[in-house]
Amino acid sequence: MVELPPPVRWWGHPLGEARVHLELAHLLLSATWRGDDVPHGDGAPVLLVPGFLAGDLTLTALHEWLRRIGYRSYRSGITWNVDCSEAAVRRLDRRLAAVADRTGAPVSLVGHSRGGLLARALAARRPELVRRVVALGSPLGAQLDASVLTLAAVSGARLAQNLVRPHRPHCLTVRCPCPFGADLARPATPPVVAIWSRQDGIVRPSACRPEGAESREVTGSHIGLGHNVQVYRHLAEVLARD
Repeated sequence: MVELPPPVRWWGHPLGEARVHLELAHLLLSATWRGDDVPHGDGAPVLLVPGFLAGDLTLTALHEWLRRIGYRSYRSGITWNVDCSEAAVRRLDRRLAAVADRTGAPVSLVGHSRGGLLARALAARRPELVRRVVALGSPLGAQLDASVLTLAAVSGARLAQNLVRPHRPHCLTVRCPCPFGADLARPATPPVVAIWSRQDGIVRPSACRPEGAESREVTGSHIGLGHNVQVYRHLAEVLARD
């Protein structure tokens, strides 16, 4: 599942990501935002995990909407998602255990971009606590299959990590020997739903449709997947399943 980045550079569609504000406006004006045209939940817990270079605040709209339609939504505690993947998964593991203990039920993990990778690895590590994984634009098929500009940002984060952890030169690479890579490669018992966009300007769309996952296509930007009305409709349907 985890493989080396493809040899052909992909520049993505950075200008297309500017539509994110229109996507948010579309959501806020929709019946979906009001909860009128989607199934409601029964109080099941959901843990949200933000993407690379992002934090919990970027998923505020999704967090509030999930609570309004009947779910117990929880934030990950991530302020800025740039840390070592293994360190991030260990913190999420503690957060997952706390949510599962508080609610007395397995937790659905919803991760945006890199957050989906962390959620997928966590589900393989703690399947007894996870109900399902929903990945929004996550490169589950090849974790570094992203645009040139995005990979440059990853390189910058890697340099920063090397200053903090010089004994881990392969941090934020596919060669990282930490358990995160092995967990990401292992089959996960909880089902995985991959929601992706052909217009994604950050992550190559083909990387967001891994084998073994249920694939659902939407239209829109990568950044906007956290407040895309089509994503919300799919998410409401998926979370309402037994």
